[in-house]
Amino acid sequence: MVVAALLTSVSAVSMTVALPASASASTSADHRLGSIRSSAAHGGYARATITVTGFSAETFSVYGTLYDRDGHRDHCAYIRARFHYSGGGTGWAQPRWFCVPSHVYDLTSDGEIRRVDVKICVYDRKRRSISHCRVETIRDEDLAN
Repeated sequence: MVVAALLTSVSAVSMTVALPASASASTSADHRLGSIRSSAAHGGYARATITVTGFSAETFSVYGTLYDRDGHRDHCAYIRARFHYSGGGTGWAQPRWFCVPSHVYDLTSDGEIRRVDVKICVYDRKRRSISHCRVETIRDEDLAN
C-alpha cells in the first residue's frame, strides 16, 4: 500500500511524497542505517533516519523520516540523493524539504546502482538556498557486515 502525504513547500508549490510498500513494513532486504545530521545552523539543524533497499534491486530506494530541528520558521530540513549507476553515470533524485517537525521521505533511483550519496542540509526558504550540509556515502560493501 502506498502512503501519500501532501504538503505545501517553497512558493506554495505542492509536492506529493509517496513511500513504497517496502517502507511501511521493512523487509529483510532493507537496511536501517541509523540517522545523519546536518551541521548546526544558528537556530538548529536537520536530521534524517536512513533506511535503504538492497543494491541488487532493479531500482534502489532511500527512505525514512526527515526532522526539522531548527526553530527559525524559514529554515527547513532538506534531503537529496545522488545515485551512481552500475552502467555508468549519475543521477539526482528530486530534493525534498519539509518545514514541519518530522515528515517521511522516499528517494528512488531509475535503475541499479553501485553507490548513493545522501545529502542533508538546512534549507532557507526565504533565500532559497541550502547551508550546513553533510553528505553520507553508502555503498554495497558498507552493508555487507
